[in-house]
Amino acid sequence: MNETEILSRARQVLEIEAQAITALLPRIGEAFTQACRECLACRGRVVVTGMGKSGHIGGKIAATLASTGTPAFFVHPGEASHGDLGMITPKDLVIAISNSGETAEIVTILPLLKRLGVPLITMTGNLESTLGRASTVSLDTSVAEEACPMNLAPTASTTASLAMGDALAVALLESRGFTAEDFALAHPGGALGRRLLLLVSDLMHSGDDLPKIAATASLRDGLMEMTRKGLGMTTVINADGSFAGVFTDGDLRRTLDQGFDVHSTAMTEVMTSNGKRIGPDMLAAEAMRMLEQNKITSLVVMSDDGGLAGVLHIHDLLRAGVV
Repeated sequence: MNETEILSRARQVLEIEAQAITALLPRIGEAFTQACRECLACRGRVVVTGMGKSGHIGGKIAATLASTGTPAFFVHPGEASHGDLGMITPKDLVIAISNSGETAEIVTILPLLKRLGVPLITMTGNLESTLGRASTVSLDTSVAEEACPMNLAPTASTTASLAMGDALAVALLESRGFTAEDFALAHPGGALGRRLLLLVSDLMHSGDDLPKIAATASLRDGLMEMTRKGLGMTTVINADGSFAGVFTDGDLRRTLDQGFDVHSTAMTEVMTSNGKRIGPDMLAAEAMRMLEQNKITSLVVMSDDGGLAGVLHIHDLLRAGVV
């Protein structure tokens, strides 16, 4: 194949698989709704099974379900008939994936699934197959053709099954009222978990690391505090310890442009009285959004009782991977 033929074949594959997904749209009806109801009523776990390429798709569907609020895992149908069937309990639900609906390894365990009395949802290209007829609910994932030029290798059919599984997982996610915080609890190890789980209190500067200066102090003293703490800003505190305002690099530029004397000018004369404030329990991701929207680099953190709790700088968020 020359370069033109290679690109043409690639585009044809994508077109066939896109058509396979589009063809699923009119099939999203009562059967799909019933499948969702069965999953929501399940008091155990959703067990996904499939052989060969359908098994790989099943593993991904199980992982997606598990990470979006529906406890699920994958069982290999060949291993199921050699002991792994003991992983399935009467409280569970089974999703079986087979394009033909006649996969021998799955058909073999059908009587045992019936004996357990577990609901069976199938994704198949043949609703009149053995699996289709034995199912509680059968979802039609048939395709007009595979993307394989010999119409043999599972390509469009596995894409359709994967898309149907995603549709089911997302419908269940919304039905359960699953939130971003719930999602993060299942993904604590990566950037996603950091973005969704970290609170402002986890990253803010407080105690001795918190830049602060008295409202009556000179501008020179304020600049020294900014230099010591290295955040490009300082909070300004009243005599009674309450928060008065902030003084930032931007305020400093404006002050110098106006010719203020750093020795005789008090912080109250040059500070910004009402800086942007947040609470310590705000998600770090929300704080990042505030910084970006307001085009600023730091936020003052106030406690529930109105006291100064800390300062959050954009560099803290970037170091933590909150982007």
